[in-house]
Amino acid sequence: MDCFAAEKEATRAQLSSVENQLRGMKEKSSAQANKIEELKARLASERAKAKSEVEKAKSEAKAIVAIYRADVEAAQDQAREVAETTQPRAHWIVELAKCQSRRETLEEIHARGFDLTDEIIKTKEHEADARALASFDDDDDDGSKSVSENGDDIDGVEAAPEEN
Repeated sequence: MDCFAAEKEATRAQLSSVENQLRGMKEKSSAQANKIEELKARLASERAKAKSEVEKAKSEAKAIVAIYRADVEAAQDQAREVAETTQPRAHWIVELAKCQSRRETLEEIHARGFDLTDEIIKTKEHEADARALASFDDDDDDGSKSVSENGDDIDGVEAAPEEN
């Protein structure tokens, strides 16, 4: 009986020890669970903050891209405008050079004794028109004569015919 009582006491001591260990483990587990929850909350907060920063960076990038696109479109429009204005001007510069060459040739022929006064006058008029068109600037509103491609000025008066 004493043996059973001693065994019972030893078993109770072991049971008490195991219960204490179990309580300690539960407390540690509870503390770890609280720490995990705290870390989850901090992680969620950091994640929300990072998402916010990403969205902000995205919107800033979109704004910058929009500005660059607008700048590119403006530059393309400007380049198109320059191309449209320089091509006709280049044409009239070439026409001016042709007119000057023709006038010089006619003056040389006239100097040799041929009467080409009318031709020289017409050529000088055509040269003056070409010079005005070659130096024409869209910003100038000085009332210079404008001639269309078919040889008519804006008022409907026909310009001097071009001769080869």
